Order: sequence, then structure tokens, then C-alpha cells
Amino acid sequence: MIAHPSSFAILGAGLMGRLLAVSLARAGHAVAVYEAQDASGQGSAARVAAAMLAPLAESAVTEPGVVRMGLHALTRWPQLLADLQAPVFFQQNGTLVVWHRQDAQEAARLRLQFETTHSALPALPAMQALDSAGMARLEPALAGRFAQGMYLPGEGQLDNRQLLDALAREMAQRGVAVHWNTPREPADFAPGTPGQPDWLLDCRGLGARAQWRELRGVRGEVVRVHAPEVTLQRPTRLVHPRYPIYIAPKQDHLFVIGATEIESDDLSPASVRSALELLSAAYAVHSGFAEARIVEIATQCRPTLPDNLPAIRQTAERVLEVNGLYRHGFMIAPALLDVVLELLQTGQSPLASAFDLAVDLHSATSALSLP
Repeated sequence: MIAHPSSFAILGAGLMGRLLAVSLARAGHAVAVYEAQDASGQGSAARVAAAMLAPLAESAVTEPGVVRMGLHALTRWPQLLADLQAPVFFQQNGTLVVWHRQDAQEAARLRLQFETTHSALPALPAMQALDSAGMARLEPALAGRFAQGMYLPGEGQLDNRQLLDALAREMAQRGVAVHWNTPREPADFAPGTPGQPDWLLDCRGLGARAQWRELRGVRGEVVRVHAPEVTLQRPTRLVHPRYPIYIAPKQDHLFVIGATEIESDDLSPASVRSALELLSAAYAVHSGFAEARIVEIATQCRPTLPDNLPAIRQTAERVLEVNGLYRHGFMIAPALLDVVLELLQTGQSPLASAFDLAVDLHSATSALSLP
């Protein structure tokens, strides 16, 4: 990776902060991380997520560059996870899309979108249309429940909380100096001066709003349930014109159910309406959810820029900010990680161009690359 050892201060120990800390420490750099919360990731959007890696499914709501980042992640996540000491649940059984008869028109629109995306990006496996028999073969738990469906091969998911824990352990084992419950601002550092780190990487998400004023919070709500009677083998999405939901099966019959996306930075508990919509929609997919036990109803706000796309910018010499991962954090994090590492090594990133990723280095007064 980077030729000469340097020292880094990383602000924020969410998903991006932890990935960068581990990668840089492995390369022999001295790394210190400053996080406003504790090691559990309570303040991070990454903790309240389904961690689905679904570029074709997400093509219905995002730009082609994000889809290409998601395709990149399907290769990179197995590599990143293989290097961790602790196991992390990872599955690549594809995504199933189902709908009720009254929502067939919306499903037809989605199918057209999937076909258009595949034509533009043939490296993505093509969507497969399913009839009732095909549904029963692919997902026996839903046999007889839906007359039609769509299967998106190759898509995946992982366990977000296992990953955050594994990355925290890896940071400790790699000698990263982690300062939990220690909020810091970029103004607290003078990178490149005596007694200071050589580089500052700001990965604080919404914690960086004072510096990146265009950031806004988009609220998400998820329900975690334990459902021993449900045996879904892959993430399943229910088409609905108002609140399309996803059900992501984790280990030991734990399911993450989500859908809500509210333009608000409110971090109060989930509303009764949201909880009812999520749970009733899950029950509509599989009646076994009626006897599930609610483990948690969680809310968090995702850091989002005006165009709903991620961006990297250099605000001063030796200072990089990474933000705006929005609802696609786990799907695009490996791409952002690799772009940042390219920038640190060479001062430019061919990957950023391939992903249509906004990288703004103009405000800096010197070269970005390490000596």
C-alpha cells in the first residue's frame, strides 16, 4: 500500500473509521482513533442497519456510480472479512423480491429498472423472473404465498454488529490507539507539525456537520426479531408503493426488518405507526413472524449530502473528510476505503473516476500523496 510509515488521527469509529484504521495499521502506520461514543458503535449509523450488499436491488433508488461501488463490494467484502481474526456472518445467496397482486404495476416498474441496469452494467448477474413453482424451489418457506417473484443472484449481506465488534478487536490487536468517549474536532489537530499526526481523516458522519454544512440526517428505523418459525434463506424485499420493506435473515433466526426513510435528524424512539407498518408487512410475507419475539426497535440518522451520494474532500493540507454514505454504507464502504487508500498513496484515484465519486482536492495547497 503506502510506501513510508506515517501517523494518522482518525475522527469517528463508525464503519469507515474502523475500516481505515485497520487497513492503515496493517500497513505499518501509527493510527489513533477518536470516537465520541463507546466501542459498541451506539452513535453510528452502521449499528442500525441491515448491512445488505444489493447493488441491483438498490439501482431502483440510486445512481449508477453507487451500483458500481456495490458490485465492487461483492468482491471486496469476502477479502476484508477473511483478514479479520473474529468470524463475521456473511452470506451471498442473492436477494428475493416479492409482491402482492395489487402491487404488480410497481413490480413491473422495478423489473424494467433491473433490466435497464443490467444492460448498462452486464457484470451484474441478471434478474431472474420466478413463477410460483420457481419461488417454492428457491425459497421453500414462501411456497404458496406468492404467485410471482424476482431473484437477484449474487447479492449478499453481512452482520453489521459482528463486523463492528470484529473491527474493534482488530484495531486493538494491531496496536491502534483508540480513544473511546473522546469527541474531537479537526481544529484540535495540526497535521504535519511537530508532535502532531502526519494526517487527519474525518469519518464522523453527522458529527461533522459543523464543518460540512450540507450534511443532513435521514432517519431510519429497524426492528430486530427472533423468529424460530421462519426459515428465509436470503434477504427478501416486499414491493409496496409507500413503504417497501426488507427482511434480512441473520444467524440463529434473527431477522432485521426495515423500510422507513424519513427526512429528519430526530433520534427519538420509533413511532407506533412505523413499528406497525414494519411488523405487519413482515407478517404479510410470512405468518411465522406472528410468534416472533421483538428483540429491539432501533432508530438512527444516516449522514446524507444534498445529492444523496458519498463524497471525499480535502479541506486543508493533510486533512481528508469522508462522508455522505446515506443508506448504502455497507454496500459502498469498501469502494470508499480503496479510493482513500489510492489517494493517500498517489494523490489521485482511478477508482473514484470509475465510481463517479466526488473527490474534491482543490482546497488544499499541497500534494496529497505521502512522501
